[in-house]
Amino acid sequence: MQARINDHIVVEGTHLGLERRIGIIVGIDHPDGSPPYRVHWLDNGRTTLFFPGPEAHIAPAHGSPVGPGR
Repeated sequence: MQARINDHIVVEGTHLGLERRIGIIVGIDHPDGSPPYRVHWLDNGRTTLFFPGPEAHIAPAHGSPVGPGR
């Protein structure tokens, strides 16, 4: 998984009753765009360090090119 600043990260609910979470990537520690990411969550306004699992995917920010490995 690779991301850029301002990309959205989408975490799908894995259990009944869990809703999808969407956050904006505000920090990346690795130059290749690999996790973990600092994410500002839209549902509660908090910013956390996030290690994405298999239920997460990246939605590129508007205007960001989409390429292999994204």
